[in-house]
Amino acid sequence: MKRVVTAGLAGGLFGVGLAISGMTEPRNVIGFLDLFGHFNPSLAAVMVGAIGVHATVLFFLRRRGDVGAGTAASDATSASRNIDRDLVVGAALFGVGWGLAGYCPGPAIVSLGFLTARPVAFVAAVLVGMVAADAFRRARAPRSTGDYFALSER
Repeated sequence: MKRVVTAGLAGGLFGVGLAISGMTEPRNVIGFLDLFGHFNPSLAAVMVGAIGVHATVLFFLRRRGDVGAGTAASDATSASRNIDRDLVVGAALFGVGWGLAGYCPGPAIVSLGFLTARPVAFVAAVLVGMVAADAFRRARAPRSTGDYFALSER
């Protein structure tokens, strides 16, 4: 229960930070990506601030020994470093969607609270894309083993 409350508080703080910093406004994100037009560097400042907060928390978690196997912090720091086709295609789709819509998933979810059509459409498209990608991955997976866990580890 403590983890759920902590995660909820962290998510709430993240959402408030996105809203206060203006990162729920697609024009700010698109302005950051418009290097030769009306460039807006505010997203870079938000990113640097987020990296600083994460690095500080991770530093203290490591000092306390809370980054052991099976914790969220260890999972985040020991992710696979393999670059494969799925990673490249996913990153490209993420970038195109981000550039076209001005949203990435976090700010879009926060923007759902404003009850406007754009974030609703964006989050719906993300969910459809996730379901389609999962169906595509399952269709490509070998079926000879009959072992569900073999498929889930891909």
